[in-house]
Amino acid sequence: VQLQASGGGSVQSGGSLRLSCSASGFVLSTYSYAWYRQAPGRQREWVATLASDGTFGYADSAKGRFTISRNNAENTGYLQMDALKPEDTAVYYCTAMRGNTDRWGQGTQVTVSS
Repeated sequence: VQLQASGGGSVQSGGSLRLSCSASGFVLSTYSYAWYRQAPGRQREWVATLASDGTFGYADSAKGRFTISRNNAENTGYLQMDALKPEDTAVYYCTAMRGNTDRWGQGTQVTVSS
């Protein structure tokens, strides 16, 4: 049972990246899942959530630029990030939550240069 995040990399300001969160051993669509990020020297912060019923929410910093989605056939979640800024530089984590259970994947590094 695990989540695996991937898709990070280095881009210039204004660029785009798509992060993936691949689930194995459980059905991601039966969980709410979310992306968090942690920049050096800062606390982990919430970025976006996609609930199992399809409702979603974004942090103010992500609104209008990031899109969270899920492909049920692939059992994978995605975070499309556009118009990236240097302040988006962080390690990005995905998590799946249901009841008292939450599962975390390892992070993927996103670096945005100006």
